Amino acid sequence: MVTSSDDLAALLDWYAALGADCALDEAPQNRFEETQRQLQARQQARIHAQRPQGQVAPSNPAGPAIVSPSRSKPSTPLPNSPSRSQQKATASSMPGGGAAFATSGNAGQLEDAAARAMHAPTLIELRKALAEFDGCSLKFSAKSLVFGDGNPDADVMFIGEAPGRDEDLQGVPFVGRAGQLLDKMMAAIGRDRSNSYITNILPWRPPGNRQPSLDEQAMLRPFIHRHIELVNPKILVFLGGTAAQQLLGSKEGIMRLRGKWNNYAIGSENSTRNIPVMPTLHPAFLLRTPAQKRSAWQDLLEVAAKLDALA
Repeated sequence: MVTSSDDLAALLDWYAALGADCALDEAPQNRFEETQRQLQARQQARIHAQRPQGQVAPSNPAGPAIVSPSRSKPSTPLPNSPSRSQQKATASSMPGGGAAFATSGNAGQLEDAAARAMHAPTLIELRKALAEFDGCSLKFSAKSLVFGDGNPDADVMFIGEAPGRDEDLQGVPFVGRAGQLLDKMMAAIGRDRSNSYITNILPWRPPGNRQPSLDEQAMLRPFIHRHIELVNPKILVFLGGTAAQQLLGSKEGIMRLRGKWNNYAIGSENSTRNIPVMPTLHPAFLLRTPAQKRSAWQDLLEVAAKLDALA
């Protein structure tokens, strides 16, 4: 029974999680058609995986370019033509690895994802590579590719889980209620989108705002790994358990991970850099559980102190 505004908000969140928010779109979303598009996407991905190495499938038109220019920091040199073994090594060397996913029958798509990510020398090229990648069926049910927002030269990079309805409609990460709270959280430590960079581990919205599957996370892991390498921040902030578990390769929940500094390795075997990582609570969780805002505030104070120390 709904007896208060908090109960009503929780009920609306529950309906949104089930996909009821789709009725608010310009046209109702046909779930049967969506499933068919995803099946066709998987078939296209299998055909692509069977193509000879180096032959790329026809691409879809890329979405809008990144507003901010790519940073000019030096990055790991990219090979001109990585072999299949090099691509596998790249995927498995990332935090969380890709070996478990590769054994599920989608090794070809994972190698394709790793190759496309490796070949992207700038954020603009990485966005283009994602737009042309057909190996994840989420692409065919989402309205927009949600890549990133803010300053790619920033010292701190915030990484969430996946776009929601508002983000899918606008093509920009964290613009809904959770994004508005994130803006306030950043402002509390003197940060905003002019001196921070924001993205998600997945660039496409899962239907009904469901949690991304392990296969979807693993398929797109090479892209977020390369995304981090190209931004090359001084500090990473992982928002929520899904982002923290995937990028840290951990099975612990966010309540155990938050508030403790970790490291995320980027670079080559000969030159590796460890970026300090602070996992914290996702703004969407804080909207549902306001009592946990104190914990998130403590995490942000740690981030602010670390930024001052690294300045």
